[in-house]
Amino acid sequence: MILTCAALLTACQEDFLDRKPDDQLDAEQVFTRYNKVNQLVTDLYDNVKGSNSPLVFFNHFSSAPVTDEAEGSTAEGSLTNKFNNGDWSPSAMPDRSSKGQYWWDLYARIRKANVILEGVKKYNTPDNPLQAGDLQKRKGETYFMRAYLHYLAARMYGEVVYINRTIQPTDPMDFKQESFHAIAAKVIQDCDSAMALVPATWGGSDFGRIDKGACLGLKAIISWMAATPMWNGGAFPNDTRQFKAEYAYNQSRWIAARDAAKAVMEYKADGAQRFSLYTGHDGSDFKDDAGTNNNNSKVYARLWDLYHNMEAFQKEAVFLVTRDKDNNWQGDIYPPSWGGSSRQMPVQEQVDEYEYIAPDGFGYPVYSSRAKTDGYDDANPYESVKRDPRFYRDIIYHGSTFKGKVINTATGADRVGATNSSTTGYFLRKILRESWNRDKSFAISGPPVWRLPEFIYIYCEAVNETAGPNAEIYELINQVRKRSFMAPIPTAASADKALMDEYIKRERRVELFYENNRIWGTRLYLDASSPKELAKEQAWQSAGSTNDDRSQKAWPYPKSQRMINGMRPVEDPDGKIVVDGKKYKMKRFFVESRVFQAPRHYLFPIMQDELQRTPTLIQNPGW
Repeated sequence: MILTCAALLTACQEDFLDRKPDDQLDAEQVFTRYNKVNQLVTDLYDNVKGSNSPLVFFNHFSSAPVTDEAEGSTAEGSLTNKFNNGDWSPSAMPDRSSKGQYWWDLYARIRKANVILEGVKKYNTPDNPLQAGDLQKRKGETYFMRAYLHYLAARMYGEVVYINRTIQPTDPMDFKQESFHAIAAKVIQDCDSAMALVPATWGGSDFGRIDKGACLGLKAIISWMAATPMWNGGAFPNDTRQFKAEYAYNQSRWIAARDAAKAVMEYKADGAQRFSLYTGHDGSDFKDDAGTNNNNSKVYARLWDLYHNMEAFQKEAVFLVTRDKDNNWQGDIYPPSWGGSSRQMPVQEQVDEYEYIAPDGFGYPVYSSRAKTDGYDDANPYESVKRDPRFYRDIIYHGSTFKGKVINTATGADRVGATNSSTTGYFLRKILRESWNRDKSFAISGPPVWRLPEFIYIYCEAVNETAGPNAEIYELINQVRKRSFMAPIPTAASADKALMDEYIKRERRVELFYENNRIWGTRLYLDASSPKELAKEQAWQSAGSTNDDRSQKAWPYPKSQRMINGMRPVEDPDGKIVVDGKKYKMKRFFVESRVFQAPRHYLFPIMQDELQRTPTLIQNPGW
């Protein structure tokens, strides 16, 4: 495993970082050259990107199809459906599901960060001769990436090991896990080390590199996680976690999350506000990036820009990865009528979360007691009332206009259940650039890992939890909604803690749809074992003689992650939806049951070979 000097000089730097043990002569040749160290950090950046890509968290699939956001097709060996069927275990994760996000990959990459930090110190690496100060920035970026990789490990596995030194094969494998809160404290400590070295912000071609704002963002995210029910007072069933005594409710954790989120929101770089909501274009602009209105004036240009416009990224992106997928991904998502294979399809549970705008000028859920009185018709759910504008940007539905063509899910290539078509009645629209065709080569930057609205939600939730609702958080939530041309939340929420909490959680779900957020949020809030959600699940089971009957009668659907539903068009002479000269009404239907066992599926399993290699590790509850 020892590389020769000549081999090192011609091999990629990745090989050096992967080697065990490190040869001293090779290490000296690497760490006495700034350009070699710079390449090591660049390679680590690429690793970090792969470990948490929003569009392809599982190989070729996002995380959405293993949640109540979407359903995955049977492509790639039905990869995401294996998770939904419970076909995964400590001895076998679904084939081809790894994108660098599992235990062994994360710790291999943490090792690389430690090799860099130790090598720079040991060999006194010289600075960039062309630009003084670059070495310190590379060190700061590496501290951040070490913290970020540990955060990813804790997010997936909970109680993990924090490694801040290079482990040699001859070292004893006696590592001990720590409580989530101990891990969070060490993540924050590494973020502070990074903040002292990285710049306030980057410009030009360096935009997107780790800056102080990203460090603040990671501190806020890990602090919020530490405050949520999984790690702060929630009823974790059959709790066998090693440090469960540390997870009793402590309001100070919400105060820490509040302060950390506010630090992001108020952060200034070079005296100017660093992050702000993007508000390009006005409410009259429905043109796509090619300057054409091909969506029947349903999709605001501003909402498209959020994921493709550089100014939007510069204003809102707290941390991001670029060029996440190429034109083939977009083709995979397209409806069959456009040559696509609809690999990831939104489900009714997600669609129902997009509110409608009531005559009184406020937004309400379509399952509220007043919805029918306000004009909502479940047989004409998309046009009987005006839905949240983000719905029309995110979802392709029966009767919608996509790329200048009306979509028909009743007949033809896009029929529900047809080959390569949707099994839920919906196609994904979010992230797509509709002026681009799949036959052209292009790269797609996925949504930022963290955007400003996420920190606004954390701040508002923390204030609501610690002091109750007030005018400040009411206005903050409405600022995000106004940016999206959505009506404000009812004024009653400003004096009702439970109602405010409901709106904050629904806002998070709608705004961050398909951004690798839902898979973690539903676990952090222990939805699958929530008495409220279990009661809704029982009501659904009791609502009719068949699953389709229940889908019609019992909603809102439970958030327990154990089923999904869809909506199909049915010809009806009184139908209000006219497509290709025929009248339709929409009808809910049951799609499938899913397996989500609590506590087993709240945390991912540590692989069996890792447990054998390190016997001091303790498996997660339920596995």
